[in-house]
Amino acid sequence: MSKATRATRALDAAGVAYVLHPYQYQADADAKGLQAAQALQLPPHQVLKTLMTWVDEHAICVVIPCDRRLSLKTLASACGGKSARMMEVADAERRTGYKVGGISPLGQQRPTPVLIESSVLDAPALWINAGQRGLLLELAGAEIVHVLGARAYPLCE
Repeated sequence: MSKATRATRALDAAGVAYVLHPYQYQADADAKGLQAAQALQLPPHQVLKTLMTWVDEHAICVVIPCDRRLSLKTLASACGGKSARMMEVADAERRTGYKVGGISPLGQQRPTPVLIESSVLDAPALWINAGQRGLLLELAGAEIVHVLGARAYPLCE
């Protein structure tokens, strides 16, 4: 498994410290983030999933804990939009350059504004996808908003 991805190269270029955590990816898992948390014995509320969405006709990347559900209504409101919906798999893969199950908010082919669930910001460490199925990267919790260039909102149901 290659460990260099666009996400890790973006962190390297920015001089941001991270730790890679490979795990056995299970394509048939219903909740891939929860499967990753279990495989690595990590707290699910600190393992983040990346969701690609549309708010009105604007692409938005959303980062939330893998054990929570996104409120599309809250997302639309946070973005000043009327409605929000999940991006189709093909659109998400084409826009990010990553495969679903390996989408990272970092190093996307077409940079997209990022919103992050505000409840995760006090965690000492957070894990996000490194841009490859079966590979998470660990970042200091205090750095994640800066690293992602994200805006924080309470986005979960």
